[in-house]
Amino acid sequence: MSVQATPPRKKIPIVQKAAFGSGHLVNNLFPGALGVFQFFLLTAFGINPFLAGLLGGLPRLFDAITDPIMGYVSDNTKSKYGRRKPYIFMGAILAGLMFIMLWQMNPEASQMFNFWYFLLMSFLFIGANTIFSTPLIAMGYEMTTDYKERTRLMGFAQMIGQFAWMIVPWFWVIIANPNLFADQAEGVRTMAWVVGGACIILGILPGLFCREIDQKNITNQANLTFAEAFDNLKDLFRKMGQVFKNRPFVRICGATFLVFNGFQMVASFSYFIILFYMFNGDYGLTGNWPAWFSTITAFMTAFGVIPIVTWMANKVGKRNAFIISTGLSIVGYILKWWGFNPEVPMMIFMPIPFMAFGLGGLFVIMMSMTADVCDMDELENGMPRKEGTFGAIYWWMVKLGQGIALVLSGAVLALVGFDQNATVQTAETMLNLRIADIVIPSVTAAIAIWIMWGYNLTEEKCDEIQRKLVERRGEI
Repeated sequence: MSVQATPPRKKIPIVQKAAFGSGHLVNNLFPGALGVFQFFLLTAFGINPFLAGLLGGLPRLFDAITDPIMGYVSDNTKSKYGRRKPYIFMGAILAGLMFIMLWQMNPEASQMFNFWYFLLMSFLFIGANTIFSTPLIAMGYEMTTDYKERTRLMGFAQMIGQFAWMIVPWFWVIIANPNLFADQAEGVRTMAWVVGGACIILGILPGLFCREIDQKNITNQANLTFAEAFDNLKDLFRKMGQVFKNRPFVRICGATFLVFNGFQMVASFSYFIILFYMFNGDYGLTGNWPAWFSTITAFMTAFGVIPIVTWMANKVGKRNAFIISTGLSIVGYILKWWGFNPEVPMMIFMPIPFMAFGLGGLFVIMMSMTADVCDMDELENGMPRKEGTFGAIYWWMVKLGQGIALVLSGAVLALVGFDQNATVQTAETMLNLRIADIVIPSVTAAIAIWIMWGYNLTEEKCDEIQRKLVERRGEI
């Protein structure tokens, strides 16, 4: 493994890293808040579970369409302010405002009025968030060409982004607190202003302070005009085809799909196990244990796992770091068998240092690898560079898998005999649920390791690709 130092000209100043990280905080805060707030669609605004499910699923179909389009638009934008920054700045403001408006519903309005209001505003919010998020991800891939500095950037950004997961679990406690708000509807509406306003402030920072790739080196961009819209659409599908032919990228997507969505399938199980297994269905005794479990996990991920994974990736290579960190997460999942102990509740924190390596290492390494893949694509397919398209497809795979995971999660709960109306679950149900909570993410993580075993973009190969690109572009 090469031990070459990062040249000073390829290092990213700390101000730019912090600004990019603030964008990732927004990227986590929006979906995290949505996940909490959508629970109150039922309890605060009187929308039945079936309609609430539609409100959660239908906008995701729209999201799957807009992400690749926005990636293509960003890749081919010609502006004195850059390809990414204008969209990030405008998108942050629009997304924050749309999030606020999304939750300004009246519980006294009819169920169908609130349904259609929320559905329409969801489409507007998803569109605005796509304008912000897709160019932000793409910009991270091009802020440096250095193999190791890319990992440092992604590690720093993911560390800041973890603050969202330390905060979000407590939204449950705040919104439902009768000492703070007259009712849950008022709590949701007020907290929407807090979240939306914070995301606007944090979201515009990357648009102000981050540095893009020199546009003089970007050639062969499409003309983004209404007259050429059909040709642009054909060009988008052609370039998506090139992306899917990139074998290292397909491995990255496949492994991410498995690790992330294996975790997502069982994410809610921890709450049920804490409530029904450790505290026998007693909500009073359960208290804030689930919130503390999530917060401590995020804290450990941010300040323990991510720095270790960043260091490890730059010492032993990104592929090896992924294999090691994912292997450690399997150890953590297995330790949950002993950690979720009704006799010693504090032991629920025992698996966290190992388990956190799963998602903590995943996005640091995979996003750094995707930046390397963009170089490979330019070498094979020429200009323009397609960071936006690669980023959009990568996160589209994540979102698609998340939707599938949520469906399968419900199927697993039904399969193990979980009764949502029962105050106490049977011993057999809890045994099967605990087994599923361990086996599912362990198996998907193991398959992901097998997939990434053949990943071959080493530091030496990436450096060689960089040299060829510099020579081709005529750069000094």
